[in-house]
Amino acid sequence: MSSALPADVRQLVAERAGFRCEYCLIPESLTFVAHEVDHIIAIKHGGSSTLDNLAYACAICNKRKGSDIASYDRETDNVVALYNPRRDRWADHFRLEGERIAPQSQRGRVTVELLRLNRPTRLAERALLQQAGALKEPD
Repeated sequence: MSSALPADVRQLVAERAGFRCEYCLIPESLTFVAHEVDHIIAIKHGGSSTLDNLAYACAICNKRKGSDIASYDRETDNVVALYNPRRDRWADHFRLEGERIAPQSQRGRVTVELLRLNRPTRLAERALLQQAGALKEPD
């Protein structure tokens, strides 16, 4: 939905994210497709297009997330809210372990699973980025 947003809003979201996906951390400059602005809570669920509801996401993460705001956690048999880049601190829910994004909480676990952050192609991509020194964990 980023095409419906004013260019200055998209720029603010991108700058705030350091021009990298707020979910998988891939820098936009190293992708073939421009990152997108994600409505963390989709418009159809009552979300808005204000800065506090927008995240910067690579096309892969944005497609996998879609309009979802929660997912089923198989370990606890509960529905759990997804990671919210505006309310949650990345390091509280995830940790880089080599090229893997290791969940550190229920919220992290359901987000890793739903976005398939550790599927083989994403792991290979992250390994290359780490070797090139182009991937860093947020504070």
